[in-house]
Amino acid sequence: MDVGHSYAILLAAFFAIAAGLVGSVALMKRLVLASDVMSHLALPGLGIAFLLKGNPLVGGGATLLLGTLLVWQLQKKTELATDASIGVVFAACLGIGALITPHEDLLEALFGNFQKLSLPGFLLGAAAVILVVAFLGGTKDRLVLDLFSPELAAATGVNVGRLDLGFLLVFSLTILVGLRFMGALLSSALIIIPAATARRLTGRMAHFVLLASLVSLISVAAGFLISTLIFKTSTVGPTIVIVSVLLFAMSLLKKK
Repeated sequence: MDVGHSYAILLAAFFAIAAGLVGSVALMKRLVLASDVMSHLALPGLGIAFLLKGNPLVGGGATLLLGTLLVWQLQKKTELATDASIGVVFAACLGIGALITPHEDLLEALFGNFQKLSLPGFLLGAAAVILVVAFLGGTKDRLVLDLFSPELAAATGVNVGRLDLGFLLVFSLTILVGLRFMGALLSSALIIIPAATARRLTGRMAHFVLLASLVSLISVAAGFLISTLIFKTSTVGPTIVIVSVLLFAMSLLKKK
């Protein structure tokens, strides 16, 4: 294994930790549906980048940013209107992305591809993960207050709208880091499923957040080993998701 693959494995582990942390907050904020759509919003950008022979992460990042702002605006509408709008956006992004992405690149855009990583690419990804962790650590008290009572948070001087936007931005940043490994269809799965698993296993918030990151890390490690050693493929995303689903299924055996 060369240095490039070592960088990729290390960044995948960092992504898993960040995904667990972000997923915990997303689950408690009931943003699962909106969060899933955000990852799919990267698909048109990936398609354009592949079509123009550009950097896929730049294209995916651009549409992710637009998607973040869109979901943030949708949160301000009624629940029914938001759900309906999200359904339309989800279908539109899949259709547009599948239409404009070259056929030979479609599989990578949808499910990712585990490839070696340059040092600058690793440093950028690691910096993104550090930014995500720093935001969550710096705003944890305000996030907790907003989770339990947005009205009380606003009354104590918390800018709830700005806090929500900040969280959605770090969510999209986490997805962007995972696009290389998981693709547009599966990036959000590693954010959502480990958090749901951890929620089944513990009711204490501190344990919940740490356990979500641990489950995410185990999913990535096991999925990577199964894909490379057994299936001999660089498309590790589907295997990682299957492992995380199996862990969730095992958590259902725990009695409340």
